[in-house]
Amino acid sequence: MSGDDRAGEFGPIYLPALQRIRDLWLKLEPLVETTAYDDVVAPTGLQIGLSDGLGNADSARLDVQWSKLGMYSFHYVDSADVNWRFDRHPNTHSPEVHFHPPPEAATTAAEPSCIDVAEVSLVTRAVHAMWRTAYESDDVDQLKSASNPP
Repeated sequence: MSGDDRAGEFGPIYLPALQRIRDLWLKLEPLVETTAYDDVVAPTGLQIGLSDGLGNADSARLDVQWSKLGMYSFHYVDSADVNWRFDRHPNTHSPEVHFHPPPEAATTAAEPSCIDVAEVSLVTRAVHAMWRTAYESDDVDQLKSASNPP
């Protein structure tokens, strides 16, 4: 998990938020195959493995970070090398709450996010709802089509 495009303070990782995110994805998404923290002693992120991905991908993973300051990153990557991210953090390239569109999730391509909520469960539900809509419609443009999800 990378913070290369961050400027300013992200804050320390908030483990209770990562636990809530994990529990919600397990509850909401039947394609969740695995969940794991990147470090069992001092986690800095959560990985959620999916048994299918968008388009031609046959697997995918979400790398998730959530800080005590309410900053977050939900980074999707799949077996077809498609990447996208919903982020909230200080930076120099876009609004604090932003979306890095597929297929590369390039830092320079960040645009304002459609996620206006800030509470961990609501942000998680919003990211899941947009991923599920894109998955079912086989259309990555659905990732940013919602108006203030969830």
